[in-house]
Amino acid sequence: MCVCNFLIVWCDLCGFLLIHKKTTISHYPSSKLVDTNLPRFTYQELVEATSEFKDELGKGAFGTVYKGVVGVKTVAVKKLDRVLEDGEKEFKSEVNAISNTHHKNLVQLLGYCDDGDHRLLVYEYMSNGTLAGFLFGDMKPSWKLRSDVIVGIAKGLAYLHEECSTQVIHCDIKPQNILLDDCYNAKISDFGLAKLLMMDQSRTSTGIRGTKGYVAPEWFRSTPITVKVDVYSFGVLLLEMISCRKSVVINESDSKDVVVVLTDWAWDCYQEGRLEVFLENDLEALDDYKRLTMFVKVGLWCVQENPSMRPTMRKVIQMLEGVVEVNEPQCPFPFSVTYN
Repeated sequence: MCVCNFLIVWCDLCGFLLIHKKTTISHYPSSKLVDTNLPRFTYQELVEATSEFKDELGKGAFGTVYKGVVGVKTVAVKKLDRVLEDGEKEFKSEVNAISNTHHKNLVQLLGYCDDGDHRLLVYEYMSNGTLAGFLFGDMKPSWKLRSDVIVGIAKGLAYLHEECSTQVIHCDIKPQNILLDDCYNAKISDFGLAKLLMMDQSRTSTGIRGTKGYVAPEWFRSTPITVKVDVYSFGVLLLEMISCRKSVVINESDSKDVVVVLTDWAWDCYQEGRLEVFLENDLEALDDYKRLTMFVKVGLWCVQENPSMRPTMRKVIQMLEGVVEVNEPQCPFPFSVTYN
């Protein structure tokens, strides 16, 4: 299956070159940055493919994503803004992390450009955009669709954590980094901050990575980082998916701004038996109360301050699918925590 996908992509690339280029195909020496068999584009090829970077799809911390066409295939081209130390590390991390992964809930990397000072990544195009646009738009998505997306994200993360030959910690799970295809299947993207662990590793030490509102507490402590940081971020995302609320909201009042942290609000509503308030009376979800309660409990387990108390993503899937029972969660943020 993977070989067939590669051949199709390579044929698309050849078709693109035949249509747009009259010169012979360039053959590059192996890049010093990456080790992959993915097609390698010239910068000029991607300039032409994107009509000179005309159609912007989105912007992130390291670069901007543009819509393009390679042969007959619509693609998303990520152009890195910084090509010095941070950009080189981000580029190497993203290519090496995702080029060897193959899962229906991960965005597919189709090729890359390492041409002079230019660093670009070519991805499959996701017609329904980001989860952020889907979740926080004018229309609240159905509970059924939100539930399916949640499980898809969990399966993608479980693959990264447990099924890759090189274990990957994504480090930046958030709605902006989840893309949706034609059928609203969730696909994890943007591996620029990812950490790769060797087979004999289970933890690593690194500087703080991620986005405010989704960052696990251990990033701010002198403790090693494990895949449990992704579990924490997933928990925040799960609570966002349930409530269609952002992880941190500032409510303006006459006297002062009130900051509402979603994890705190979720715990209070669950403890007080007021999930209808947490969901703003989402009748479809409330009609599925047993499953709704189960999802909330899973989210609260995932955002426990103590990483050892968080489930693995494999266990999360089992709980979300009703294979194993979900125990009553403890308070996620006790005043004092004893770590092993």
